[in-house]
Amino acid sequence: MSTTDKTDSTPQLMSRGLTLLFAVAGGAAVGNLYWSQPLLEFIARDFQSSAATAGWLVTLTQIGYVLGILLVVPLGDVLNRKRVVPLILLCSAVALALCAAAPSVVVLQTALFAVGLSTVAGQLLVPLAGDLAGAGARVKVVGTVTAGMLTGILLSRTISGFIAGLLGWRAVYIVAAIAAVVFAVVLRRAIPQLEPKTSMPYAALLASLGTILAQHRMIRWTLLLGATAFAVFTMFWTSLTFLLSAAPFSYTVPVIGLFGLAGLAGVITAQRAGWLYNRGWGFPATGAAWAATLLTLVAAALGAGSVVVIVLAVIVIDIAIQVINRINQASLFEVSHEARSRLNTLFVTGNFIGGAAGSAAVAVLWPIGGWTAIMVAGSGLCLVGLLLWWLGRRTA
Repeated sequence: MSTTDKTDSTPQLMSRGLTLLFAVAGGAAVGNLYWSQPLLEFIARDFQSSAATAGWLVTLTQIGYVLGILLVVPLGDVLNRKRVVPLILLCSAVALALCAAAPSVVVLQTALFAVGLSTVAGQLLVPLAGDLAGAGARVKVVGTVTAGMLTGILLSRTISGFIAGLLGWRAVYIVAAIAAVVFAVVLRRAIPQLEPKTSMPYAALLASLGTILAQHRMIRWTLLLGATAFAVFTMFWTSLTFLLSAAPFSYTVPVIGLFGLAGLAGVITAQRAGWLYNRGWGFPATGAAWAATLLTLVAAALGAGSVVVIVLAVIVIDIAIQVINRINQASLFEVSHEARSRLNTLFVTGNFIGGAAGSAAVAVLWPIGGWTAIMVAGSGLCLVGLLLWWLGRRTA
């Protein structure tokens, strides 16, 4: 297998309708990771368990998701995705149904681990969209599908809280299970027939992840940029909750949740990243996004008491980080036609590691210096990102 094949004669098989379907299905799938976050108090009360025990529900879901990314998503390069994607969605539906029927918190923890493990349909759809799109439309199509997934992340907590408030927390998982079955049926009919791009044993497929990473300097550089950007992104959003819940704001949880809607501006505006990339401006656009993030964090540190400054910071940082994310993903997908699912595995794993590091940094820095300490640390990471960006200009 060669991972340097950049010739791709795939005709344009992605209509606007199919692109929209992939975006909505991907958003619904990735939303499964976040249903439980607003429900922890409901669940703890229902099972008469501690908050710490309920908190493990989120952790186990994320652990399952990481394993699913590493163990399942690479299969997209060697199996027929017209069959694999619906099958994964049906597995997810079974796990979600088990969550709804869980008689104990232990069973619910096990079921949510299974939900995380099977919530990878969206990460299979993204490289599939890249394979089905013609070369000229690939960045736009992949960006639209990714935007759908990001929208699913942003809206999932709001939807979950709304359904639980009306019908109870178990209804959230019943609705999600039904949605997974519906999307499985629709996608089974809608996905065009596309033969597997390569053939290799499963063990060799997983081993090739390390081979791809070792062989390509550009991939390592791109993944490092992405992980750094997601560390900044997670640090900002995690600490934002602490800032808004304390004086002088003292906002309630529902009000804090509304700030996530401002993040939709980043999802929408970052669609232009594909336009920049296709015109050969991906490298300067990435540098500009890093600079904008740095300046915004400085402004957020200085204007911590102003809700206007904070809202503007949310919008600018979401736009900038999504621009970096889109251009990174587009660059990776151009490395190889036959390895896009594995490249997506590396991409998502790298971002997840960066995000986890950002969350850990907040836990350490907030007790020391609060919002200001987080903004200073984030600014330092932006300087690291700018340095990496500049040093990698030849690779780019």
